[in-house]
Amino acid sequence: MLTFIGLGLYDERSITVEGREALAAADRAFAEFYTSRLVGTTVAELEAFHDIEIDVRDRAGVERDPGPILDAAEDDHVAFLTAGDTMISTTHVDLRLRAHERGIETRVIHGVSAQSAAAGLTGLQNYRFGKATTLPFPGAHGGGDVPDSVIETIEANRERDLHTLVYLDIKVDDPTADAAGLGEDERYMTGDYAADLLGENWADELGVVVARAGSPEPVVAADRLSELATRAFGGPLHLLVVPAEPHHLEAEALEALAGAPAELLADS
Repeated sequence: MLTFIGLGLYDERSITVEGREALAAADRAFAEFYTSRLVGTTVAELEAFHDIEIDVRDRAGVERDPGPILDAAEDDHVAFLTAGDTMISTTHVDLRLRAHERGIETRVIHGVSAQSAAAGLTGLQNYRFGKATTLPFPGAHGGGDVPDSVIETIEANRERDLHTLVYLDIKVDDPTADAAGLGEDERYMTGDYAADLLGENWADELGVVVARAGSPEPVVAADRLSELATRAFGGPLHLLVVPAEPHHLEAEALEALAGAPAELLADS
């Protein structure tokens, strides 16, 4: 049995009750934290809280060499853990299909995702979000500061009157990273950095930064991208939303919950 469990957004308590029960019933646990992290806890704290040893795999150990995970699941009940919701922005369909090919039963237990949190914290309506995109650090993709695919996604959503959720890059095992105490080999793109990059195309357009969704004190800030680029939003993880023209209730929410300037919302 291979059970995929989403751990939620922030710390060892963010897991659902169902997920915690499934993890307690597992014989072994594997995890990956290269696509997203629980910045409110550590692996050691997760292990202590759930009373299970966790084998953390890097990208190659999941995508290129999943053998140890699948071998274990052939004989035991194995839990595979990820931050957020295991099958939303972090998808491991390939691993699940490999398990099916070997006759291993699988199960998915969802966790709170950044996608749903972005809608809930900003007051923007979930059904108005279009295709999401990821903004990489400049040079990570071999191109300029902002990849054409990111610009095209935002523009296509705007043409369809849809909001864009922009996931911000995480670099793990990066020897050049300066993570401000978060680990020598880890680097997290911040909301102000992302707003500065996107401001090259949409400086006066409305943006919304969401910082530390799922934590006791998340930060939500709405303003022109050029203004967001000058502000600091604290520790990771950060998201950026580029809204379409907000509906009346969405505009009220952005002003009340995210401090959006009234003049930016005057026509909404």
